[in-house]
Amino acid sequence: MTFIHLARHATHDEVGHILSGRSDIALNPKGEAEALALAAEMSAVPLDRIYTSPRRRATQTAGAVGTMRGIDPLVAPALDEIDFGTFTGRSFAALEDDRDWQAWNRERATARCPGGETMEEAIARAADFIFGLAQADAPVLCVTHCDIIRGLVAHMLAMPMDRMFMLGCDPASVTTLAIDHGDVRLVTLNRCARR
Repeated sequence: MTFIHLARHATHDEVGHILSGRSDIALNPKGEAEALALAAEMSAVPLDRIYTSPRRRATQTAGAVGTMRGIDPLVAPALDEIDFGTFTGRSFAALEDDRDWQAWNRERATARCPGGETMEEAIARAADFIFGLAQADAPVLCVTHCDIIRGLVAHMLAMPMDRMFMLGCDPASVTTLAIDHGDVRLVTLNRCARR
């Protein structure tokens, strides 16, 4: 059985206000503190490797854990944020009346971000990577993004993608999957470090 720990990157200035997408925004001071709290929380958890999305906010979060553990995080493009296409960089307030945005959130299983990815494409690349890691039978931490984590959990629990918003995923939280020969068990969801 392999334990795959999925951590969402810590807080940055755009969380909850701007759809950052594949921008390279850095953690803010609150996020830096969250990343250190996550590192402390993960200090007793067995880890063989740490993988991270290429986004700066994720590499900074992974770096905090890696520094404490003496593990150099490896960049994994499969863990990258969803390509939100033309939605990227827009405020959630501005997106509220956008018909494409409304369709994307209503029909996550089938809708495509204009100029970007579908959830199916994003989750397929992430799931392939996660199942590949599970074959090594060694515990790992993957630092990635909210919708990737929620989408992976929904996919692995055979939950309709349109209902993924039922799953919590706070900044610097950890969701843990146990994978045994392709069978997946959700161990924890949205566990936040004590801050």
